[in-house]
Amino acid sequence: MMQDKPRDPVCGMTPDPEAARAKGNVAVYQGTEYFFCCAGCKAKFEAEPKKYLARVLSSPVHGGGGPRSGPEGGEAASPPLAACGGVGRQKVHWTFCFRPPPPVNGGRKDSASTLYTCPMHPEVRHQGPGDCPECGMALEPLDPAAEQDNREYDDMRRRFWIALALSLPVVALAMLGETGTLDNLIAPTTDAWIEALLTAPVVLWAGFPFFVRGWSGAIAGRANMFTLIGLGVAAAFGYSLVALAFPDAIPSAYRGANAAPPVYFEAAAAIVTLVLLGQALELRARADTGKAIRALLDLSPKTVRRRTLDGVEDVTLDAVKTGDILEVRPGEAVPTDGKLIAGESAIDESMLTGEAVPVAKAAGDKVTGGTLNGQGAFVMRAMAVGADTMLAKIVALTAEAQRSRAPMQSLADKVARWFVPAVVAVAVATFVGWFAAGLSFDYALIAAVSVLIVACPCALGLATPMSVMAAVGRGAHAGVLVRDAASLETLARADTLVIDKTGTVTEGKPQLVAIRTAAGVTENEVLALAAALESKSAHPLAHAIVEAAKERLLALPEVAAFASVTGQGLRGRVAGAPALVGTAEFLEREGVDTSPLAADGDGASLVFVASAGRVLGLLTLQDIVKANAKDILAALSRSGLAVVMATGDTPASADAVARQVGFAEIAAGLTPEGKAGLVNRLKAQGRVVAFAGDGVNDAPALATADVSIAMGTGSDAAIAAAGLTLLKGDLAALLRARKLARAAVRNMKQNLFFAFAYNLIGVPVAAGVLYPFTGWLLSPMLAAAAMSFSSVSVISNALRLGRVKL
Repeated sequence: MMQDKPRDPVCGMTPDPEAARAKGNVAVYQGTEYFFCCAGCKAKFEAEPKKYLARVLSSPVHGGGGPRSGPEGGEAASPPLAACGGVGRQKVHWTFCFRPPPPVNGGRKDSASTLYTCPMHPEVRHQGPGDCPECGMALEPLDPAAEQDNREYDDMRRRFWIALALSLPVVALAMLGETGTLDNLIAPTTDAWIEALLTAPVVLWAGFPFFVRGWSGAIAGRANMFTLIGLGVAAAFGYSLVALAFPDAIPSAYRGANAAPPVYFEAAAAIVTLVLLGQALELRARADTGKAIRALLDLSPKTVRRRTLDGVEDVTLDAVKTGDILEVRPGEAVPTDGKLIAGESAIDESMLTGEAVPVAKAAGDKVTGGTLNGQGAFVMRAMAVGADTMLAKIVALTAEAQRSRAPMQSLADKVARWFVPAVVAVAVATFVGWFAAGLSFDYALIAAVSVLIVACPCALGLATPMSVMAAVGRGAHAGVLVRDAASLETLARADTLVIDKTGTVTEGKPQLVAIRTAAGVTENEVLALAAALESKSAHPLAHAIVEAAKERLLALPEVAAFASVTGQGLRGRVAGAPALVGTAEFLEREGVDTSPLAADGDGASLVFVASAGRVLGLLTLQDIVKANAKDILAALSRSGLAVVMATGDTPASADAVARQVGFAEIAAGLTPEGKAGLVNRLKAQGRVVAFAGDGVNDAPALATADVSIAMGTGSDAAIAAAGLTLLKGDLAALLRARKLARAAVRNMKQNLFFAFAYNLIGVPVAAGVLYPFTGWLLSPMLAAAAMSFSSVSVISNALRLGRVKL
């Protein structure tokens, strides 16, 4: 599935064509129009167009949207990855794909061949681990079937422990030196050289990834958090080295009260160490957001018992093929989607429904791969394997949804564009302002460094993506599949829910609820006669009548001269006598008086049965309302939703269901287009409309609604058109989806508030806004601790969604 937006051939971003035109960031080369995110990228392209096209045109999507060929019209010679510069010790190649291959049987894949993406910039894709050229953050595997890669976390943790071991004595020496404790043991200059020697490996080795990430972002014109960190650490460490090695280079007027220029090696070492700690904690917390998918993948067993002509063999799950006969023992996970052919058991289907109540299964019943078998044993036939299984589809949809962007993130995105330049400007203004106000050079410098360090654009960038990942993962385990973050956000603010009746509020399967008979006739005689004729029909009502006869173990008489009158009834000869089954109007036209059994159906379907010109009985069939429908719909109303029932059935049938469930608004007799029209009318009233349905006839309304919800037991067309899918068609999942959406949006708002508040407070405090009142400046060490805490706290808050009660 390709994305329609054009790509900047220089940096690979996705500029908005209209915005690019308005800013003049458009270039035409060999008849193809290319769009750019900024004037800098446009200038680079115009200087060397062939260079950038040779890199980009061979990728699945390129900046101009033109033919996939080289700049001279031939096939591009470069490999199918667009090079975007070096990061760290290896050259990173970026490609732009939009849907990973689905996992096969839940099998894991090697991380080297896996596409990785940035949590803040999902458009960035890379073959294998690496860092994002936009923000410098470690990339995460896009393919949920890939093995979890902990190399980045392990590297950060190792660097942190070594940096900590070296930084502690540096901080201790600095503190003792300030108090004069070491004056009789070590000369101040010697003390400073020891600090410098210990700090050098912390800054130059342990902090090296930060400088690389910061520099990569800066030269690409996209400064990031690591640009700020690199500037701050370099300023503190560089100034201290100059002050120590060349003290005379620092004018005496800038030295404050001390004879020798002060040094801040402890600040540089502590900043790097605290940022490393924050990165390690952040990487570990971010990994937790993928636990939901990994838990789903682990639901499938690794090996399966397969029956063959030679006996039973143990095979790996990926060796199973459609049609294979498999054995499932007590306590084992169901290996793949299929149908029971022998045995019976109770299956825990909580992965589909969110409910832990086991579901009884017998021969002929369908089972889903990944569900858990109870105490029984059974034999099943595999009906779907690999990417075609329900579990694989859940994993693929969940992974895709976790990478979608919530509309709420747009505000943070706008701020992020100017955040780093603004922070640098504030840092420069802080230095100039305090130095001009009379503070010493080193005090002014440290205040500027604190401003650079305390700012954290990552907290803004991670605010909603982490909430989306956690919420989507939680929903997958509660029977709520989310297609994209926008659907989740829209459901949270929806004020109207339109629900299709059949299959959503009701079971969608008519059932025989009553039999009335004429004098001298038994119920079984009436039912057997009706079932004999209905067994020749494919009508849903016919199926219900035949099933009712089977439940009573009735023997059905033979039928001769069968005929069907569409929409009216059936006729035939049973036991030599003419027999009729159908509506009252049909029997009346055939000369049978139905008045002895006339009744008001009150929304039910009435089927009259006659033989030899005499009415024998009346069957009442009704689509049964789901057991929990009334309570669930009442709870949805309490959550702020006006619930409307839409149906193609007659007004009488709709009224009967509405009275049972408690609908205040109903719309009956609607065609598929009529349901879509209803949604449009409600939207025209200013309502935010959610539509829940399960049939092919619901697809137009699902596509029209602000947010669409498909019942998982419904048609593929309904599910394909929906933003959310409720597995198993459970009405309770509607309430779970609403709770999940509101919890997710609430969590996003909390994260955005925290990120904005943190920076709005932290940057002014670091700049010294409290100094005139308290004489206190924020130290770079405290600034580093606060910066690391901000990202970790945003992620930790998002992870709470994994435990939200639905």
